[in-house]
Amino acid sequence: MAGIMVSASTGVMNSLLGKLATLMGEEFAKLKNLRKEVKYITDELSSMKDAVETLADVDELDKQTARWRDAVREMSYDIEDIIDDFMCKIGEKSKKSGFVHDTIQRLRTSRAHHKIAGQIEDIKKLVHETSARRERYKLDVSTSCNVAVDQRVVALYENAAKLVGMEGPTNEVVSWLKDEEKQLKVVSIVGFGGLGKTTLANKVYHTLKGEFHCGAFVPVSQKPNIPKLLHSLLIQLGCGQSFQDCELNVLLDQLREKLTNKRYFIIIDDLWDVSAWNVIRCAFLENNLGSRLIVTTRIKNVAEACCLGHHDQILEMKPLSEEDSRKLFFDRIFCSEEACPGQLRDVSLEILKKCGGLPLAIISISSLLASESSDQKERWKHVLNSLGSVSGTNLTLEAMRQILNLSYQNLSHHLKTCFLYLAMFPEDSEIYSYELVRLWISEGFISKSYGQSLEQTGISYFNELVNMSLIQPRQIGRDGSVLSCKVHDMLLDLILYKSAQENFITVVDNTEAIRAQLRKPRRILFNLDNATLPADVSMSQLRSFVNWRGSMNIPPLAEFKYLRVFVADFSSSFAYDNQKIDLAGLCKLYQLRHIWIRGSGRCQLAMQIRGLQMLETFDIDGSCIPMDIFLLPHLLNLHAPFVFRLPEGIGKMKSLESLNYFDMLHSSLDSIKGLGELTNLVTLSLRTRFSEEVYMDVLNSSLGKLCNLKSLLICGDSWIAEALTLSPPPPNLVTLYMIKRTHAPNWIGELHNLQTLYLTVEKLDKDGVGILAELPALIDLQLKFDRALEETISIDGAAFPVLKRFEISCADMPRLTFQAGAMPKLQTFSLSSDAKGWKQDENAALTGIEHLLALERIYVGIRSGTESEGRSADSAIRSAINMHPSHACITIDINCY
Repeated sequence: MAGIMVSASTGVMNSLLGKLATLMGEEFAKLKNLRKEVKYITDELSSMKDAVETLADVDELDKQTARWRDAVREMSYDIEDIIDDFMCKIGEKSKKSGFVHDTIQRLRTSRAHHKIAGQIEDIKKLVHETSARRERYKLDVSTSCNVAVDQRVVALYENAAKLVGMEGPTNEVVSWLKDEEKQLKVVSIVGFGGLGKTTLANKVYHTLKGEFHCGAFVPVSQKPNIPKLLHSLLIQLGCGQSFQDCELNVLLDQLREKLTNKRYFIIIDDLWDVSAWNVIRCAFLENNLGSRLIVTTRIKNVAEACCLGHHDQILEMKPLSEEDSRKLFFDRIFCSEEACPGQLRDVSLEILKKCGGLPLAIISISSLLASESSDQKERWKHVLNSLGSVSGTNLTLEAMRQILNLSYQNLSHHLKTCFLYLAMFPEDSEIYSYELVRLWISEGFISKSYGQSLEQTGISYFNELVNMSLIQPRQIGRDGSVLSCKVHDMLLDLILYKSAQENFITVVDNTEAIRAQLRKPRRILFNLDNATLPADVSMSQLRSFVNWRGSMNIPPLAEFKYLRVFVADFSSSFAYDNQKIDLAGLCKLYQLRHIWIRGSGRCQLAMQIRGLQMLETFDIDGSCIPMDIFLLPHLLNLHAPFVFRLPEGIGKMKSLESLNYFDMLHSSLDSIKGLGELTNLVTLSLRTRFSEEVYMDVLNSSLGKLCNLKSLLICGDSWIAEALTLSPPPPNLVTLYMIKRTHAPNWIGELHNLQTLYLTVEKLDKDGVGILAELPALIDLQLKFDRALEETISIDGAAFPVLKRFEISCADMPRLTFQAGAMPKLQTFSLSSDAKGWKQDENAALTGIEHLLALERIYVGIRSGTESEGRSADSAIRSAINMHPSHACITIDINCY
């Protein structure tokens, strides 16, 4: 089917038309009058769908037209509910084909025939009334005058990330922080949204963090979950122990203990009120070691309170200068101002005036305008005119929203839907790309593109939103891909408003919020710890229920008749330690496609879920894996924790594409054999432990049968890892993570399609280097050594012909030599090691780095017992790096322990 299945603008029209097409199929040809009635409904709905899609491209609608559009969209949900209810009652078991052949006999009985005929008649009346309303009010569908966005801005993303106008503020903040004062110092950065506060703080953090024992970057939010924030801080500071369920005072005590003898550097980003700061600051004890804090905020009195009245330590962010604004704008679109066509220069400068020096505004508008055929002056004038209500050069908050709204309006329909779905996540949360894409798929927002799987299509949608600067990258992979994101602060209100306007997402932060929406909620986000739904609001039409804050006030699951997505995180429900959340009713929700639960140890889950025939993702963090899970025909993603025995019968899960984790210690021989039957597996995480040889033989055989496997993670005892031969290797394997090997196995050389390799070993001799060096497709290599290396690692000429990224981590400073011609395409080199016992006259850490002719970036992280060792190692490494002819960008962080 072309287009997406579900849309914020058209509701479930596409999905509904597909189900009606089934009712018109040959199977139902003999049912009297059914095809005729269904054809009438289908024709009317198809016409309405086209009209509603056109209305979605119009900026402003008159009230009557908007009401008709809303009615059509809500009607599509109601009609789908009727059909789904019927399918459920007659025992429908097939997601794709609709009604299976053996139900026809039931439909021919007078009772069943009468029932479906009555339901079809109800649908027909509903459609007829909605269609008549349009005629009665003479509603016209306007054509869109919006500017189409050229999506060819991917190549410009890297340029957009370059900092403009940050050098002065960065130097100023750095100078404040690098003084000789030993007392704890707090510096505040204040300014309204979009001015680059977070960007500046991040730049300073990465500039100085190597001079401190430890550091962390902690986003807050307008409504912070303080215990979760402190737990995140503990994790970033290297606390391996989990304090997730601890009380607030325990978390504060643990933080103070962790920081007692440390010179620390911590960023508190986007703080909104003094009361939150009064709690957070309790974690930062005064130890007179020269520790430093940076707080970013939009509110001046918060900035002053954080600085304890020292106003000379507050940096007020200013808009970019005219020169910097032009540089950011023209570099993003044309690579330089000189390359701007003459006919676009005047209109460009007028647009820049409207942006008022606000970096987020300039980036948003330049993303909108970026195009190879950038000589379309009329298109640029339309963008300028769309900002016509902005007066003068001072960009107000409302004007900024207009700019962002313009970017939103120019999104294609499918991207609007995916973008608005971000309202299902709490403010300032980190959203992982793979989790978001799976939710989009379960919601029905994505259909397969030519030559791509649903996940690949979803990732392309995600990247488009990133490239349009509508979502902000959080974690960047080694290959430059965006692993996680957050919503721009300035866009959050826009998303919430648009989602509510379209009745797409309902955010429940109090009872009045949901009562204010007189329509039926379709997707609900619980946004407070103790949020409660009003008793008079029906849940029967709900499609999705998301509860990130662990509220226990969940309505009875039996009310969620048509639920597709259930997401809940109970891991931080401190107040309910003795209470179990009853989720056993999930097993009766026939339409359920996505289950994601954290803190599942607090939940009562059903032990049988075979009724969930539509389920695609089952992802929990506990041991409550139902024993009949292998009977689910459409399950794509199964996430179970380590040290858990999967139910017998895993070989029956033919549709499975992702399995995390499979633990051999808790698996029978039949289960290991069954693993080889999962020929649709794309991603597998495997834990190997001490086992009999016959088990390893069966495992090797099973892995060799996984013809579609692309990503494999293997961890476990080194003895078991040595017994793993992976022969024959999966032919399409492109990513391999191996932990606990004594050396690089010979069979890796057979992985001719391998692009990414993460390998943890005890040693790497010349033969091991030779095996890796000849991999023809390897572009990303990370080597980690569990012990100190005695041997020199020598990279010979012509080795690693296409490698672009190389990272090596070692317990001590390794001796690494690059010969002429080695790694001819290497762009990024990273080294992490300990300099303990370092003596410059005895050690030569890096030699031959001048032979890496394509090298652009070098990162070195040094752990050192003393400052003199750290300085000595730093000096030697810089001497080696300075031999490089093109002077690659160098970052060296020294962390004294």
